[in-house]
Amino acid sequence: MSRLNRWFHCVAALAMVLVAWAPAGAAELLIRGATVHTVDTPGTLVAHDVHIRDGRIVAIGQGLSVGSGATVIEAHGRPLTPGLFGGITGLGLEEISLEPSTVDMTVVAAGAQRALDGLLRPEFDPRPAFNPDSPHIATARAEGVTFALVAPSPSPGNELFAGLATMARLHAPRPALAGTQTLMLDLGADASGMGLSRAGQYMLLEQAISEAQAATLAEGEQRLLSSAGRAVLKAQLAGGRIAFAVDRASDIRQAIAFAARFRARVLIVGGAEAWREAQALAAARIPVLIDPLGNLPQDLDQLGSTLENAARLQAAGVPLVFTRPAEGTHSAHKVRQAAGNAVAHGLAWDAALAALTRNAAEAFGLGGEMGRIAPGMRADLVLWSGDPLEVTTLADQVWMDGVTQPMQTRQSALRDRYLRGDR
Repeated sequence: MSRLNRWFHCVAALAMVLVAWAPAGAAELLIRGATVHTVDTPGTLVAHDVHIRDGRIVAIGQGLSVGSGATVIEAHGRPLTPGLFGGITGLGLEEISLEPSTVDMTVVAAGAQRALDGLLRPEFDPRPAFNPDSPHIATARAEGVTFALVAPSPSPGNELFAGLATMARLHAPRPALAGTQTLMLDLGADASGMGLSRAGQYMLLEQAISEAQAATLAEGEQRLLSSAGRAVLKAQLAGGRIAFAVDRASDIRQAIAFAARFRARVLIVGGAEAWREAQALAAARIPVLIDPLGNLPQDLDQLGSTLENAARLQAAGVPLVFTRPAEGTHSAHKVRQAAGNAVAHGLAWDAALAALTRNAAEAFGLGGEMGRIAPGMRADLVLWSGDPLEVTTLADQVWMDGVTQPMQTRQSALRDRYLRGDR
């Protein structure tokens, strides 16, 4: 073989490798004849096509044509929605709740009673422990969940600041999304249960803020934060997001005042009594992440719980997002069924879907990337067997960046194995 021929074959082989390596999202896809819930200005479009190229939505319409190499999916009128938000979870951080070695959501290992040097740790960032191969992620994704907030939990000695949460797309290899870091601030009954009174919580918060904003610290002065903690808290106060995990109306008022005082981007998590402060929350444009099933109070901070919380907040114009703290990691997908309950108690169906998609993306600065079906958006989509807010509905197919996602999970593999009687 001549040198020229060898060179030609090497170039051809390299080209084949590059084609094989190219992301599957580079393929062209057409989902034809779907009931497209855009969660955008056009609303719901019946018998419409969605054209995807290079992982992005390029067109929505009827009778769209594509190249001969494109994959065509016949939807036959089934609902197509953006991928769903799974709420605040420990996805990738928690496998078996009762086995401490598989739980990385806290600074201190589960069951331990010691603090770290007596300091609060707002800088705690669990991302290095994130496991994108967790079977819980595959299960959530196969159920239509394509993004979630991966969040730390408070632990003894760090009960005021749980740490930093990050939005993640449930699509390896790079799940974490830049610019979505959120400081989780745990106040009210939860922190009180760890031995820190409500008044003590606000005292320590004020002292921690003063320490973070101080130009210099006196030599030998007792400190609440490490240098890293001061840097994180200062950055979050200066434009980062801070989530107040509170339920009681009086604590929600404190969070609203905090947002005005520091011009911080505040979110409310929990918000069992948020409906009582709906007008103030709407005026401040503070998103509220609520459990749609919140009804009977779990503690004295939730005496005003009602299944109409979502409908009342939506009516007032509060940016509404759904989360299911009781399900969290292991059953994140159940948040869509809870959204159906909110519809049964007065919330408009379209508003419930928005609370699972667009509103969640916008609350964390991702509104230009996901949460809607529109040209230019990421092609993170779910084709459903029926109404996605119905308990009996299943996700028939999930795409992320236009790439078909595997629908088999550990649960479905076990089901199939034992239905066949395999041993």
